[in-house]
Amino acid sequence: MNILVLNCGSSSLKFQIIETDLDLIDKNADVQKAKGVIERIGSQALITLQAAGKPSMKQATPLRDHRAALDYLLRWIVSPEAHIPGIESLGDLHAVGHRVVHGAEKFTRSLIITDEVIRGIEDCIELAPLHNPANLKGIYAARELLGVGVPQAAVFDTSFHSTMPETSYLYALPYQLYRRHKIRRYGFHGTSHRYVAFRYRQLTGKSKEETNIITIHLGNGCSACAVKNGDSYNTSMGLTPLEGLVMGTRGGDMDPSILEFLAHKEGMSLSEIDTMLNKQSGLLGISGLTNDMRDLLAEEHEHQDRRAKLALDIFCLRVKKYIGAYLAEMGGADAVVFTGGIGENSPPIRQRVCSGLGFLGINIDEQLNKEMYGGKEGEIGAKGSGMKTFVLPTNEELLIARDTVRCVKNAPRRW
Repeated sequence: MNILVLNCGSSSLKFQIIETDLDLIDKNADVQKAKGVIERIGSQALITLQAAGKPSMKQATPLRDHRAALDYLLRWIVSPEAHIPGIESLGDLHAVGHRVVHGAEKFTRSLIITDEVIRGIEDCIELAPLHNPANLKGIYAARELLGVGVPQAAVFDTSFHSTMPETSYLYALPYQLYRRHKIRRYGFHGTSHRYVAFRYRQLTGKSKEETNIITIHLGNGCSACAVKNGDSYNTSMGLTPLEGLVMGTRGGDMDPSILEFLAHKEGMSLSEIDTMLNKQSGLLGISGLTNDMRDLLAEEHEHQDRRAKLALDIFCLRVKKYIGAYLAEMGGADAVVFTGGIGENSPPIRQRVCSGLGFLGINIDEQLNKEMYGGKEGEIGAKGSGMKTFVLPTNEELLIARDTVRCVKNAPRRW
């Protein structure tokens, strides 16, 4: 089946076309046929499109909304210019898979999109006001342009974490706040954590029940996940993606009284504080320079910039803290798995995170670590280490495509 995977942001549309089916998944024989992104929707959009094996095409054109962006994309997909193998018309797109950020407690697995599912996603908007409305725009546009005859599936970031026990997801707030408003930890990056846990099982031959690992997704957004018996047992992000690790522009864990303190001392509104915590904190806030990990490492190396080094040290220390906490909570683990843009491509950060953790059995082979970047996957732990250390590139789009096939064919989830 040819699956169109859509990931819609507030002013962007990312896509892939992936050929996959139930018999291809275990063989890891899925085929990516095209990919791209449309940015700055609502003005002069920046468009990058690429069919497999061909150079990418870049251009700018005005696109007023997500419907216009998807219409532009669909026209390109069936154009002679794209010439995507096996896709002569829109009828060769067999289903659409959508990334949906928040499913709350309502959605604990991927589902075929119906009117009822759409209403449920709309009900979750208050929990993800920046994300769910954009995800819905993609769903509405695909329904209108492709018709109701093309099945669509919703794959939720939060659903992988629905297996967490109450001890992991409840906050120590008055319990009635959970009962009234469902204030709890939901977790995010679920498709990424779930994909690398599945890939780990493929590489090691372990069963789901034998999979006890800590997955570390490091990118502009960062999260850690304790995977126990193949399920999410705990994760660092909370009610929103703001909690947990230090990120590119998000502060992660902090004393909640800081909000009241800032309101009093700086005269900031809650909205202004929320913007600061989400967009002006993290690596950017500490360094005062950038949220780009590559630039911070360069500044530290070339200019010995004190605040760049401070930002990197705090970033890595927070990851160490969660590794130690999850090992204690799980009673140990078999492996630590790094993924995400930084986790996959930054040997220096992996080295700093793991340094000093030999007493936990975590030791990195310096040469293997240096060579592991740019899409490579494998083990980087030193020989004889008590715990394995892996780098596994994530592929959230592939997981969404696979889940879409499962939903369309009403097959049980095995991955």
